[in-house]
Amino acid sequence: MNVLITGANGFVGKNLTQRLYALRDYRDRTQPTLQIEEIFLCTRETAPDVFAEYCRKADFVVHLAGVNRPKEEREFTAGNVDFTRTLLELLQQSKNNCPVLLASSVQAGLTGRYEGSPYGQSKKAAEDLLLSYGKKTGADVLIYRLPNLFGKWCRPNYNSVAATFCHNISRDLPISISDPEVKLELVYIDDLVEEILNAMEGHPHREENGYCSVPGSDCRTLGQIVELLYRFHDQPQTLLLPDISEGSFEKKLYSTYLSYLPSDKVAFPLKMNRDERGSFTELLKTASCGQVSVNITKPGVTKGQHWHNSKWEFFIVVSGHGLIQERKIGYDQVIEFEVSGENIQAVHMLPGYTHNIINLSKTEDLVTVMWANEVFDPNHPDTYFEEV
Repeated sequence: MNVLITGANGFVGKNLTQRLYALRDYRDRTQPTLQIEEIFLCTRETAPDVFAEYCRKADFVVHLAGVNRPKEEREFTAGNVDFTRTLLELLQQSKNNCPVLLASSVQAGLTGRYEGSPYGQSKKAAEDLLLSYGKKTGADVLIYRLPNLFGKWCRPNYNSVAATFCHNISRDLPISISDPEVKLELVYIDDLVEEILNAMEGHPHREENGYCSVPGSDCRTLGQIVELLYRFHDQPQTLLLPDISEGSFEKKLYSTYLSYLPSDKVAFPLKMNRDERGSFTELLKTASCGQVSVNITKPGVTKGQHWHNSKWEFFIVVSGHGLIQERKIGYDQVIEFEVSGENIQAVHMLPGYTHNIINLSKTEDLVTVMWANEVFDPNHPDTYFEEV
């Protein structure tokens, strides 16, 4: 399949193009039935004769090009209506009835706060041109009225509030919110790209009204978005990760936020609690899945010697040579596990069992990654000293 993308250097265009390159070069094998051959990228710099050739060769057109923040209102017509007409005329002249996908806007509905919107009117006119073209030629036309988009590579301080907030908050710059209760419908860029690929395979999500939609959109207030972003901003200090369950808005927004981090914030220091026995450093905390820490034990040192009522842990030695011992409270039998970074394994620290870890080396530190099922609470530590 040859794919023509107009507006290829825009936010959606960049994300779609990179995904298509990966599919074409077999670096992405998630959609094996989609065979990508040539990818034609149309930008403002594309010569008219080259664009005409692209229209002749295309097997699928993704029409992303448009104008949404012109200096003069008449540019809406030139960028959104006239260019769409040119695209469709070139396809028709080439007798190319391949499918055409149009990235339109919810503003084309011209209702509510979008009533009378010049931008919405121009996008609606582009939709009408495409619908008329489809009836005339029999070509499959797909129109997506897209809401607010967010994700990596979106230009801040332009037409995406999410991009602006991510950019500014990650840099400790001020943001402006006129009304935190304003609700936004948001679509994540990866979900949109996935839907476009599905459409290329002939499986778009069509609504009863004839328009197409992107599954997985979310509705959030400006206040909710900002609250989440400031939690992300504070994560290097709190170490607390948000709920990032599969498909959640939080996961998508966190990925977006991280893509805007300036270079001086990509790495951040961690507090190492040191003494003569070694060190203990908390790495990450979660609201529902506990925390991860790294423990360094000096040669010949024993750490632990305590038990928990309900808390459980995994000890994973990644460097060095050690011994883990556990004993059920009230019993004498000790179970032992010899561990090393040469043969990595996870060892359960069982509730109701006192346990320790011993560095058997005389020269090397023992490095252990520790996961606990709950974040440590100094007011309720559930930790009781008792030698194994």
